[in-house]
Amino acid sequence: MQTVESLVDLRNTVHTWKQAGQSVALVPTMGNLHEGHLRLVDFAHTRADRVMVSIFVNPLQFGQGEDFDRYPRTGEEDARQLVSRQADLLYLPTVDVMYPRDAGQMTRVSVPGLSGRYCGQSRPGHFDGVATVVCKLLNQAQPDIAVFGEKDYQQLMIIQRLVADLDIPVKIAGVPTVREADGLAMSSRNGYLDQAEREQAPALYQTLQQLASDCSNEPPNFRALEKEGANLLEQAGFRTDYVAICRKQDLEPATDRDHDLVILCAAYLGKTRLIDNINVTVDQHA
Repeated sequence: MQTVESLVDLRNTVHTWKQAGQSVALVPTMGNLHEGHLRLVDFAHTRADRVMVSIFVNPLQFGQGEDFDRYPRTGEEDARQLVSRQADLLYLPTVDVMYPRDAGQMTRVSVPGLSGRYCGQSRPGHFDGVATVVCKLLNQAQPDIAVFGEKDYQQLMIIQRLVADLDIPVKIAGVPTVREADGLAMSSRNGYLDQAEREQAPALYQTLQQLASDCSNEPPNFRALEKEGANLLEQAGFRTDYVAICRKQDLEPATDRDHDLVILCAAYLGKTRLIDNINVTVDQHA
């Protein structure tokens, strides 16, 4: 596996691959890799001849008082795992490479509407930071396909909107959430949980499963179900941020005329904020 830090080296390598007629996939990450990330690499291998992974802890997507400074940096282990999954290239840009001028004075990318609700409401500016860094990575690497996990479904939707609106010639692929044996969605932030919190954490997905089952009731009352979900989380020891039952295609609040849904939630265990989602299809109601 080749490792590069400079934009020139990245582009030279990608140019060589494309000159040889090879397709290229990009898997953007913030490192501290786990099996969920590695499944993205596996998927990328099925869609492209060459697979590159970027690791960059992006300061623009962390708000004041969030965990930028303590976010786990596990570079050597990350590289070892990527070699085991046969990644072709690891891109490790520095902050100076990504933001050569003061980041506060550089162009930002914003996806209105989608970015301001749910996680965006709780973390103002977060998705502007995500959209900006993803736009830069796509322009730097110029892949044929970029692969993201569905655990952050709102982020995936924002990236798909970004690519469509800005006519960026790349396909965005989502890969289903990878879970621990007890149902907890794999996440780099799971490592913040103490033993007691880790034992409580699967209740997040269990609550989503309960809500998905309840959505089949007729007539569905999605707003009441959202309140029910929040109450269930509170009873399980969480501090609920939000529970939202949405239309899958655009994340607008679901109505009884919708049947392809996604249930989004975010909640705190102690100081750790966890997110998850579940797809549900319900019968259309007259």
